[in-house]
Amino acid sequence: MDVFTMVAVIVVVTMAFAAYETHMKTKAKLAKANAGAGEAEAAAMRSELTALKDRVRVLEKIVTDQERQLADDIRRLA
Repeated sequence: MDVFTMVAVIVVVTMAFAAYETHMKTKAKLAKANAGAGEAEAAAMRSELTALKDRVRVLEKIVTDQERQLADDIRRLA
């Protein structure tokens, strides 16, 4: 192998290693960012679940109250 080929191979290997290292750093940063986003998303989902449970309680109360009123109305008519 002549000198120029050896220099070219060294440059190519060095550039490939630098590109790989940059890729791995970027991948680690994205994984870290996604982990933080996952926690925020989970907190938002818990908040939404609590709100939905409260709405279901209110709806159950409305349905229950209307059934009692209807039963009372039927008793009054009879």
